Amino acid sequence: MDVSREDAERDAQMIPKAFFVTGGKAIGTVSKLNAFDLALKNAGIANCNLVKVSSIIPPNCKETAPKKIPIGSITYAVISKADGRDGRISAGIAWGFAEGKNFGVVAEAYGSMDEPTTRRALKERIQEMANTRGINLCNVKYRIETLDVPKDSYGCAVVALVYLF
Repeated sequence: MDVSREDAERDAQMIPKAFFVTGGKAIGTVSKLNAFDLALKNAGIANCNLVKVSSIIPPNCKETAPKKIPIGSITYAVISKADGRDGRISAGIAWGFAEGKNFGVVAEAYGSMDEPTTRRALKERIQEMANTRGINLCNVKYRIETLDVPKDSYGCAVVALVYLF
């Protein structure tokens, strides 16, 4: 099957070249949606159109510092989000790279739990992803946002691994 140069260039553009990890949390009194919007604002990604993707970091994709994303951009991200009305919530991700290979995996965990419980869940999940692929992980990192939500309020914690093209 012949692939035109235009098709090859378009396909190459859909492979992220970099990523950053960010997180935010917020409490709101109006609605769950408004708490989520404020958590995204606190994470620096409220003004883009997020598209949730699964959990593979492509070859040659490098971690970078958070970048400002143009308003309205279609933005691909691995997203972990926890909502709650009363009590503690956490959202987190773990990411790491395959030893001796050129790609990585990302695991998410979220819910009514504290930070140590979230970290344990992330560790188990990313290890299972590695086992499924027959790889050993190196340089595993974690980002967790935990929030105590007061009674009669809405809370949201969000963590995102945001891809850049």
